[in-house]
Amino acid sequence: MNDYQFKVVKLKGEFVWHDHPDTDETFIVIKGNLRIDFRDGAVHLAAGQMYVVPKGVEHKPYAEEEAEVMLIEPRGVLNTGNAGGERTALNDVWV
Repeated sequence: MNDYQFKVVKLKGEFVWHDHPDTDETFIVIKGNLRIDFRDGAVHLAAGQMYVVPKGVEHKPYAEEEAEVMLIEPRGVLNTGNAGGERTALNDVWV
């Protein structure tokens, strides 16, 4: 939609610290629970809840048990921001 992508992902365990310097990132929990850690605290989300991480804010998603989450972000945004690494997913892969 308008060059935004709606990405459905499954998360379990800790992700990597990263940020997105040019865009906000929206998390909508579909199933399970998600914690988004920040350097100065955390946000806890349950199924049906949403949170927008402002652009440039470093964060690290975490799910103790597998969580299903929809991410909304502009096309081309890497899931690990500038952090890179083995957890970086390819963009535009349809399943």
